[in-house]
Amino acid sequence: MIDNGRHNRINIFDGVDFKTVALYIALTIVGVLCITSASYDAGEAEFFSFAHNHTKQMMWVGVAWVTAFVVMLLDSRYFHMLSYPAYLGGILLLVAVLLFGREVNGAKAWFQFGSIRVQPVEFAKIAIALAVARMMSGYSFSINRPSNLFKLGAMLLLPLAIIVLQNDTGSGIVLGSFLFVFYREGLNKWLCIPILLVALLFIVSFLVTPTALLVSLIVVFTLSEMMMNRIWRSRVVALAAVFLGSMVLHYLLKVCGVEWEYYISLMIASFVGVAVAAVYAFRANLRNIFVLIALYMASMVFLPTTEHIFNNILKPHQQNRILVFLGAIEDLRGQGYNVHQSKIAIGSGGLFGKGFMQGTQIKYNFVPEKHTDFIFCTVGEEWGFVGAFVVLALMCALILRLMKMGERSGEPFTRVYCYCVAAILLFHTLVNVGMTIGLMPVMGIPLPFISYGGSSLIAFTIMLFIAINLDASTRTEIGRRI
Repeated sequence: MIDNGRHNRINIFDGVDFKTVALYIALTIVGVLCITSASYDAGEAEFFSFAHNHTKQMMWVGVAWVTAFVVMLLDSRYFHMLSYPAYLGGILLLVAVLLFGREVNGAKAWFQFGSIRVQPVEFAKIAIALAVARMMSGYSFSINRPSNLFKLGAMLLLPLAIIVLQNDTGSGIVLGSFLFVFYREGLNKWLCIPILLVALLFIVSFLVTPTALLVSLIVVFTLSEMMMNRIWRSRVVALAAVFLGSMVLHYLLKVCGVEWEYYISLMIASFVGVAVAAVYAFRANLRNIFVLIALYMASMVFLPTTEHIFNNILKPHQQNRILVFLGAIEDLRGQGYNVHQSKIAIGSGGLFGKGFMQGTQIKYNFVPEKHTDFIFCTVGEEWGFVGAFVVLALMCALILRLMKMGERSGEPFTRVYCYCVAAILLFHTLVNVGMTIGLMPVMGIPLPFISYGGSSLIAFTIMLFIAINLDASTRTEIGRRI
């Protein structure tokens, strides 16, 4: 490559983190081996026939490696310059697949080109990560400034809304992993905590009453504001006043012959409390309270709709997945079958596993989707605890390398982007492995670089090697200065 700019490299191998590349290659090879073991049937066709999934995956791995090489040839400046156009293109792709895409497993999230299917959301994640990095690397950007925080929220909520409309909720939830990036860039932890707890409340909202949800919201946000501003006594008094005022209001209305639920009285009292808090925040110039108020009001609007979302928007199989995960129902022959068989497969592997292509749960098709969403079952059954530990160690090492690349970069754009990629990989890994062992609801999220599929493999490859390219350019520039 000709050196004609600050970020260009004379040699594409200058500054490349080869440890990260080696981890990537190792994971893709592990993926091919797992898919071979999970789907190969000697009675169907020859070993290298394209009738087998592992042969197709070998082809996709080859395409991915070539794609990685092409990404490394690009000038790193293009990723910054084209981040917003890429984001716009990603949004248009998501809208296009919503309108004209093919429905697979209940999600209208695929384009069909002959025998090849492409899932645009996997590539949209790259564009979203680039756009977030571009915005957060601006000279005047501050993560704790409410206007900037709302811009970031809007940037993530727009694609999330489109993905949810596609009925591909699992892919949309991945965008929640960017909260980790915001925290790294300085977002107050007492803003992060209520967001996480509200998400948790949404999950358990199907098991508790609206009053319990509202009480939880009031307590969570009040405690978060206490921790944020380190003011205790007045906040405890305010919290007590809200609950006392709601009980007095409820009693007076009951005396007057007005019968309504305590939930309504508590809601009215909380609105009064929010108005008082807003006036206080304005006079004391506490802008972070306005952010909490906005989050609280959004939660107040959103959480009461969970029953409607559960009963009218989620499909029956999605409802059953959530209820099985929460333990509300036990359906070992229906929606709980996959997870039950998955846990049997992983548990039967023991310490060292049954051996390559010797897994009985996998071989005899007890585990559905064994080469895609439940690929980790193959690792657990055939390679045992030791093999599962090695695979997870490789993934953790890759995520840590990305974080290290971000930390050593002198450019905010590179740092934020590397952390975005690390957050996405971490979320995918936690959810995919978690759902195979029953710690997460089944969402249909692939295990990066290992699950079968060309779209996810190539998208993750592009995402990773953009980070490697940015890191290499930064390291090369630093080396020249020295």
